[in-house]
Amino acid sequence: MEPKRHLLLDMDLWVCQELNERSVRLGVPRSHSPESKEVSMVGIVAYGAYLPRYRLERKTAAKAMAWINPAVWGLAGGEKAVAGADEDAVTLAAAAARNACRFRVEPACTALFAASCTFPYGERQNAAILREALSLPEGALAVDVTGSTRAGTSAVLAAAAHVSSGASSQALAVASDARRAKMGSAEELLYGDAGAALLLGREGVVAELVGSYGLSADFPGPLRESERKLARSWEERWIRDEGYLSLIPKAVKAYLAQARMAPEAFSTVIYPCPYPREHAVIGAKLGLAPDRIADPLAAQVGDTGAAHPLLMLCRALESASPGSHILVVGYGSGVDVLHFRITDAARSFQPAWTFEALAARKAVLAPYEKAAAFRELIPVETGLRGEFQAETPLSVQWRYRRAILGLEGTRCRRCGTPQFPPQRICAVGECQAVDETEPYLFSDKPARIFSYTGDNLAFSLDPPQIYGIVDFEGGGRMMLDFTDCALEAIRVDQPVELHLRRKYHDAQRGVHTYFWKAVPVESAGR
Repeated sequence: MEPKRHLLLDMDLWVCQELNERSVRLGVPRSHSPESKEVSMVGIVAYGAYLPRYRLERKTAAKAMAWINPAVWGLAGGEKAVAGADEDAVTLAAAAARNACRFRVEPACTALFAASCTFPYGERQNAAILREALSLPEGALAVDVTGSTRAGTSAVLAAAAHVSSGASSQALAVASDARRAKMGSAEELLYGDAGAALLLGREGVVAELVGSYGLSADFPGPLRESERKLARSWEERWIRDEGYLSLIPKAVKAYLAQARMAPEAFSTVIYPCPYPREHAVIGAKLGLAPDRIADPLAAQVGDTGAAHPLLMLCRALESASPGSHILVVGYGSGVDVLHFRITDAARSFQPAWTFEALAARKAVLAPYEKAAAFRELIPVETGLRGEFQAETPLSVQWRYRRAILGLEGTRCRRCGTPQFPPQRICAVGECQAVDETEPYLFSDKPARIFSYTGDNLAFSLDPPQIYGIVDFEGGGRMMLDFTDCALEAIRVDQPVELHLRRKYHDAQRGVHTYFWKAVPVESAGR
């Protein structure tokens, strides 16, 4: 069979998939009746969120930058989730997908739609990196969905259309953003970082996709050129009044009229809006009771861009009752409206980490300058050890891509010993079988700390540099960097999870290099 093509989707391009004599188009109005039989068989079969460990207290940022913009004190309540120095939109998406699929995506998933406004690459497919990291088949469709914060919900619609067309039995939609903003701006305090993933399919559906509606609007807020790192917005009141307060009610009312449903029919309505007062006003415009409006997570996470509607949906699904209806709104250069009905299967599914467990697993990020350095907004002294960066050998990276991005080793078929990196000759002295190996994934295997050390001489934006040796359940031992931990909290024999992280960013040549790191599990929060 000829491999499927890898594509790049912008929000203004057509994506047409046959939906039993219907088609879905991203970026234009579309509507599906709730009684539509062709849509009713497709829905969410697994879901999972991901929050980075660090939280920046907004008062810390306000205290540092109010000298240039005193108005930020008005936004200084609560905290926001901040990606670590080794995290970006790719790693956040990988973590969310692995959480949804309990650390391993099944081979039945043959399509991946990855959405973000902050992917590291404009010309190198980010979804292809994720496909390797998730060990999806080479013939799987991989698509970048980008161009606006509505990309997350549009990726879900594209994945649902792909499954409905019969092209795949399962399709994965992931959304993530690691958002940058100007120091001292309101956006710096409003934005947060996160990832969320939905696996769409026909079997074991926990939330049926009943209908959808969308409209496209060239509403310029915010906007960012390809060559720029930071976005620019127009006057804030105009963004609120003409954008959120106008477009979201318009699209939701259009869907309700098409579906002939009242707002009271929905137990939960999810929509993004980073401004707390305006978020409540939108609900009032739609005639929603306050207890039907999902918490926008402004006080504890912040607005996470393309991931935000899916992040809120993941949280809502964990406590949703069978038979209830959820309305999800994606916003950015228009509006997507998605209608889900919860099934009995929702009772039996839970991601590897619940939203509440992820929210509780946190550490305060201070001082403010450290957060700015994580985002590469300010230069810092690296010392001689951090100054030199050898050129990344892309040919070697390609040759060993499954080992580097997928953490795929080999297992000897004769003696059964797992080995990494991949070997042609078994490393066991008593065996040494030649060319008798099979691929073996380490990324989904439980592991424990065998030994560790903290290095204060090696350069790290989050010192000290911690690394050590981990033992894998079923065999195999590996030396890895540790991340998302404090040196004093680590212990020998502590369980760890494997996470894809950015090994380094070669800013001079524009190369982001990824590998796997060990994350010590601090509590049984799963």
